[in-house]
Amino acid sequence: METLKILEKRENLNWEYDDKADVLYISIGEPKPAEGFDIGGGIIARVHPETKELVGLTIMGLSEKILREIKILSDVSGHLEIDKQSLIQSLFGKRK
Repeated sequence: METLKILEKRENLNWEYDDKADVLYISIGEPKPAEGFDIGGGIIARVHPETKELVGLTIMGLSEKILREIKILSDVSGHLEIDKQSLIQSLFGKRK
């Protein structure tokens, strides 16, 4: 298998968050044709079929992943507590 060219061109990162589906879509530059590869943990890597460059990521269950990590930190420190809606508002602004 050929090596993927990962983030050689980091400018022009674009993202969109779907709060109903709890999915973050990240595009690198303008949208391009891509093939999706499940890389585990609810993350899909979108790779241009000819150049093998990473052109985007889809992260499913984003807030749940972050909340799980916050809970782990909270269990250790005993100081962190946040609910899903507050997290989404902090990261992505108010719901439309």
